[in-house]
Amino acid sequence: MRKFMKRTGCAVVALAMCAGLMQSVQSTLSVSAADVIFQAECEDLELSGGGSPTVWTDVYGALSSGYSGEGFVYLTGETLSFTVEAPEEGMYEILFDYAQILDTDGRMQTISINGTDYTFVMPYSDTFQELDIGRYRLQEGENTIEIKPVYGYGCYDTITIQTAESVDLTVSSDTCDPDATSETKSLMNYLTSVYGEHIISGQQEIYGGGHDGNYEQEFEYLYDLSGEYPAIRGFDFMNYNPLYGWEDGTTERIIEWVNERGGIATASWHINLPKDFDSYEIGDTLDWTDCSYGVNSTFSVENAVVDGTKENQYLDTIIEDLAEQLTILQDNNVPIILRPFHEAEGNGGLDGSGAWFWWAQDGAEAYKALWQYFYDALTEDYELYNIIWEQNLYAWSDDSAQWYVGDDYVDIVGYDKYNTTYNRHDGLTSGPNEDAESKIFYSLVDYVDGNKMVSMPENDTVPSLTNLQIEEAGWLYFCIWYDNDGDSNFVSSDSYQNADTLKEMYQSDYCITLSELPADLYNNSGYTTTTTVTDETTESTETETTTLGVETTDTDITSDTDSTESIISSDTTSDTVSTEDSTTISETTTESDVSETTEETTTETTESETTATSDGNVTGDVMCGDINLDGNVTLADVVLLNKSIAGSVDLSTDAIANSDCDGSGVLGAEDALVLLRFLVQLVDTLPYTG
Repeated sequence: MRKFMKRTGCAVVALAMCAGLMQSVQSTLSVSAADVIFQAECEDLELSGGGSPTVWTDVYGALSSGYSGEGFVYLTGETLSFTVEAPEEGMYEILFDYAQILDTDGRMQTISINGTDYTFVMPYSDTFQELDIGRYRLQEGENTIEIKPVYGYGCYDTITIQTAESVDLTVSSDTCDPDATSETKSLMNYLTSVYGEHIISGQQEIYGGGHDGNYEQEFEYLYDLSGEYPAIRGFDFMNYNPLYGWEDGTTERIIEWVNERGGIATASWHINLPKDFDSYEIGDTLDWTDCSYGVNSTFSVENAVVDGTKENQYLDTIIEDLAEQLTILQDNNVPIILRPFHEAEGNGGLDGSGAWFWWAQDGAEAYKALWQYFYDALTEDYELYNIIWEQNLYAWSDDSAQWYVGDDYVDIVGYDKYNTTYNRHDGLTSGPNEDAESKIFYSLVDYVDGNKMVSMPENDTVPSLTNLQIEEAGWLYFCIWYDNDGDSNFVSSDSYQNADTLKEMYQSDYCITLSELPADLYNNSGYTTTTTVTDETTESTETETTTLGVETTDTDITSDTDSTESIISSDTTSDTVSTEDSTTISETTTESDVSETTEETTTETTESETTATSDGNVTGDVMCGDINLDGNVTLADVVLLNKSIAGSVDLSTDAIANSDCDGSGVLGAEDALVLLRFLVQLVDTLPYTG
């Protein structure tokens, strides 16, 4: 399982490259049973202020069986209170045996931990069953917990509190768009490599000519504060529109940020509608005061995806304007994290009743249809493949999960944190809210079955480093909103940021800043290996090109946008491996120090082996590098070893013994790197300890 680790420089990137060998290593959300630190029948708990709770044995003639102990507690007005002794500060799971027969849509419940209230939904159930209400942070020693009837009317039979196991946040590095450019895939590869281990710093720039045209104001403030710039810069394409649009240089600044400064770009799209869409004629220009991206009763989102409607004509027009800018980026080899139609459900509700913006006003199904239409238009009609797709969700209830567009249309799921002055769970009573929002983080992870990264693409107060690490809230990145030159200076005001906390974050090993991004961020998808397989029994030959996601040294590689060819500024070596079934594999690899072509042969061994060398000789009791135990050391062994490191397969005892390719005695990413370098003749002997 992934733990929070200090940055290891190239090792982090190398792990990302090696992970590229796996086509789909999926996340798992299963949390195994852990140490129970508290367990009780709820009727045995005390009431707040003293005394025993009322013991129920039925509710309205129902639920007269299925409970344990003498009965259960039905919270209508009483507050349960108890203390829990935690062995250490950290995250703990809380589970109830419960029933709830009042509300088929679920009933809101409240639990208080050391004076901080949390709400959760108790689903409808006319029988007693287990409910896991999530992970909560307890302090070392005594913790006071209360179950409050704020909304009430839930039946509590038993409660169990146990240590929470770390959740595996490994996700596939595959982009949802299979045709993504090599730069886009390279960026995705990097993002997935650091997800769950680090948080990437980000900052939104002001748009529309604010700060008297000084788009660097927030960035220079952060540099003066911490000595570092953010790694991610947020942009907005709102000014490219057919209504009042103007050229504010956004696209040019994106290209400069990525190609000249080596940063990562993300962009939202506050796209406007005419306020009076009924009287608007397609193609007309309007003053910006007659436009809005808010809820609009004159516009039908459902109609927007129906060919021939006025709404559809307008949608096609605004997509065309955006596509023009994205095409410029693609032509300049710039990938972008695009976040359209953000903050999907607003205040919640599947019908769109909680919508903040026009794109969500007709409900979840219309919203998803709009997203899919937009995705298809950009990828198919405009052939734009430089996008990493990010969708905003909230976590008001499980209904939020039904706004998710789907794995085929999304790469990242984001949550916008704006709670500086309320909903505090950070243990403080004053100052900005530095809560890690771990409960929301893991709710979103659960909503997407762990298949996608989870980020914080907008925020006011940045969570504190301590809170993030203790609560294991593995947000991919944060991105502070810009200063408004007024009451909402999200970056520079002490109402929103504790300067010392923000500085600590930027200077920590956990946080990735601009200077810490790899130099080959957009060219780390590996090198091209041409593999020729000849079956001598049928005299047929098949040639395929495979891109290996491994960082190699002394090799300069640039790939074109479809990732099918590479321009390699180095000499070439050829490695031919003959296997028992007379299959010949010819691999073209690169290493600038190699100036001649050599042929090496490995053969299946029938005697005991321990050490493999580049001439195929083996000695001892095991064969180092032969992970699949077929008697040969080939690329298949690298793939299997990577899957084992990622936790998607279990190796046998013999395979584990053969996996120690770096001689460290510990199975890890370095073993896979050494094994691959052995296959491409960068090292001569396994295990390699140099």
